[in-house]
Amino acid sequence: MGLLGILLALALLMGLSYRGWSVLLVAPAAAMLAAALSGEPLLAHWTQTFMGGASRFVAQWFPLFLLGGLFGKLMDDSGSIASIARFLTGRLGTRRAMLSVVIASTVVTYGGVSVFVAFFVLVPMAQELFRAADIPRRLMPATICLGAFTYTMSALPGSPSINNAIPMPYFGTTPFAAPGLGIIAAIVTLAFGMWWLNRAEAAARRAGEGFGGGSAAAPALDERIREHATATGDFDPAEIRLGGQSEGGPPTVLAILPLVVVIVMNFLMSLVVLLRLDFSYLAGEAWGGTSIGALAGIWSVALALAAGSLTLVLLNSRRLESLRVSMDSGANSSVLPVMTVGSLVGFGAVVAALPAFGAVRDAVLSIQGGPLISLTVSMNTLAAMTGSASGGMAIALDALGETYMRLAGEQGIAPSLLHRVSTISAGTLDALPHNGTVLTVLQVSRLTHRESYFDMIMTVKVSTILALVVVLILGSAFGSF
Repeated sequence: MGLLGILLALALLMGLSYRGWSVLLVAPAAAMLAAALSGEPLLAHWTQTFMGGASRFVAQWFPLFLLGGLFGKLMDDSGSIASIARFLTGRLGTRRAMLSVVIASTVVTYGGVSVFVAFFVLVPMAQELFRAADIPRRLMPATICLGAFTYTMSALPGSPSINNAIPMPYFGTTPFAAPGLGIIAAIVTLAFGMWWLNRAEAAARRAGEGFGGGSAAAPALDERIREHATATGDFDPAEIRLGGQSEGGPPTVLAILPLVVVIVMNFLMSLVVLLRLDFSYLAGEAWGGTSIGALAGIWSVALALAAGSLTLVLLNSRRLESLRVSMDSGANSSVLPVMTVGSLVGFGAVVAALPAFGAVRDAVLSIQGGPLISLTVSMNTLAAMTGSASGGMAIALDALGETYMRLAGEQGIAPSLLHRVSTISAGTLDALPHNGTVLTVLQVSRLTHRESYFDMIMTVKVSTILALVVVLILGSAFGSF
C-alpha cells in the first residue's frame, strides 16, 4: 500500500493543482494521504516532517524570493523594462520583430527580473511589433517564452533566477557553474527556437496569414491562474498593478545599469570576494555547522539583487512616485510563491520519509547510464508532475542530493556538472499546459492553448531538450567546463 499511497498522493496533487486549487491546501492533504496509506503517524508527519521540509526551504530561499520580487517591481514601476524594450524595438525594427522580442526578454530576465513582471511589458511590446510586421499574434507566447524562461532561467552562467540557485547548497556550487556548457546550451536553445519561429513565420506568410484580430492584451489575471503562477515563479502576479508606475521611464543607459550591477556584483561575490574572506566561524554550532562553500552562491545572488535594487532607487527617485507602495508590493509578491514552493518541498519530505520511498529511490538510481542520466530522469519527472521547475528540483535534491554528490565523487563527476544538468533538466518538461508561466503568458496575450501551445512546445520544450542532450554528451565526454 505504501507505493500505491505515493502514486495516489501524486495524482491528487497534480489533479487538484491543475484545477486551480491552492497548493498550500493540496500539498499537505496529499502528503497526509500518502502517510495514511503507508500506516504512518499523520500528525507527526504533518507538524514534524512536512513543516520541517517546508520551513527549511523558506528559511533558505526567502531572502532571494524577497529581493527578487523587490528588484522586479522596482524595475517595472521605474519604467526601466519599458525603456529597454523600446530601445531594442527601435534598433532592430519590425523587420526583426521576433528577434527584438527574444532579445528584450533575454536581457530583462537574465538581469534578474521575474518573468511574471516582464510579461506585462513584453506582451504589449510584442503585440505592437507583430502587428506592424503582420506576423501572426499566435506566435507571441512562443517568442516571448524562448527568451524569458528557457536559457536565462537554467543555462546561462550567473543567472540570478531561483532555478539556477536551488542546486547551489546541495552541490556547493555558484551561479556560474559549468559556464562553458551553459553557454553552449543557451546557443543551442536560441538557435533552434529562432529557426522554428522563422519557419513558422514563413509558413504563415505563404498561407496568407497575418497578425489576425483579437482583443488587446489584458493584464488582469484570474485567481486560478494566480495559483498556478505562484507555484512556478518567484512573483505573485496580484501585486503587479499596485504602486505608481512611471510613464516616461529612464534613458536606456540608466535602465540597463541596474541589470549590469546585478550581473557584475553576482560575478564578483561568487568568484572573487567571498572566497577570499575568512568565514571559518560558520563551522560553529551557532551557524548550523556549515561552510562558505554552501552559502557563497546564495549570498552572492542576494547581495547582487540588493545592489541592483539600491541602484534603481538612487537612479529613479523622482520616477518612483510611490516608493513605499512599490517596495511593499515587491516584498509582498514574494510571500505566496515561496510558501507555495515550500509546501511542495514539504510534500516531498513526507514522501521521502515513507518506507516505500526506498524502492522509488533504488529504481531511480538504478537507471542505466550513470548518475547524470538518473539525475536527468528524476528532474524531468518531478518537474512534469508538479508543473514547477523549482518545486520539482527542490523535491528531488532534498531527497537525493547527498546521494548524487556521493555518486559523483565516486565516479569523478564535477559538482558543477551536476548543477548545470539539474537546472536544464528541470526546465524541460515543467512547461506542461497547467504550468503557471504558460497559463500566465497565454492569458496576458489573450490567446489559448489551441492557438499557441504547439509553438511553445517547440521553442520551450524541444529546444531545451536538444540543449540538454548536447550538455549530457559534452559533459560525459569532457567533464565540466
